[in-house]
Amino acid sequence: MRRRQLIKCSLQLSCALLASLWLVGCASPHYLTLSPTRSADVPQAGQGQSVAVIAQDGRDSDVIGRRSSSGMSTSTITVSSHELIPHLQKEAERAVRDMGFSPTTEESKDRPTLILELASLEYVHGDSSQLALDEAQLEGVFRAIGRHQGTTYTGTYTSRRTQSFAVKPGEAANTRMLNDLLSDGLNRAFSDPELAELLAR
Repeated sequence: MRRRQLIKCSLQLSCALLASLWLVGCASPHYLTLSPTRSADVPQAGQGQSVAVIAQDGRDSDVIGRRSSSGMSTSTITVSSHELIPHLQKEAERAVRDMGFSPTTEESKDRPTLILELASLEYVHGDSSQLALDEAQLEGVFRAIGRHQGTTYTGTYTSRRTQSFAVKPGEAANTRMLNDLLSDGLNRAFSDPELAELLAR
C-alpha cells in the first residue's frame, strides 16, 4: 500500500515537473538575429551609374509577436532593428551592384536613390485545424522606393508562411523560418524590373 502511494506521488511530481518545464519553455523570450539573403537573379539594367542605397526600418517596435497565445510578457519574439538593418543595407548594396550600378550611401539630387524599407514583420500564434498541433503565421512586408529625375516608384512585396507544429519551435527554428520569409521578400523586391528600369533612366 505504501509502495503504491510512493509510486503515485512520484508520477504526480513527474507530471508537475514536465508541466512546469513546458510552461517555462513557452514563456521564455526569443531575441533573434536574422540574416536573410537574396538568391534570385536581378535585372541587368545599370552601366556603372552611382545609386544611393538606404535600408530603413518602418516597424513601430522590435517585438514581432509572441510564442504563446496566453499573452505572457515573457513569451515575446524580438528582432532588433540595430542588428537587422545593417544586414539589409549590405544585401541592398549587393543587389544594386549585381544590377550593374555602383552603390553609395550618399544621397544627391543628381543620382537615383533606392530605399529598402522593412515595413512590417509579424509572428502570430494561432490554432491549427489539426488536433494536437499549434500554428504560427508569419508575414513580412518590404517596401522598395526608387527615386530618379523627379519620378518615384514604390513597390510593396509581401511574403507569408503558415507553420504547424506539435512542439513549439525554439530560437533556431524561428530564426530559420523568419530568414526564409525575409529572403523571399528580398528576392521579390530586387527581381522587380520596373524598379531597375527607374534607377537606370
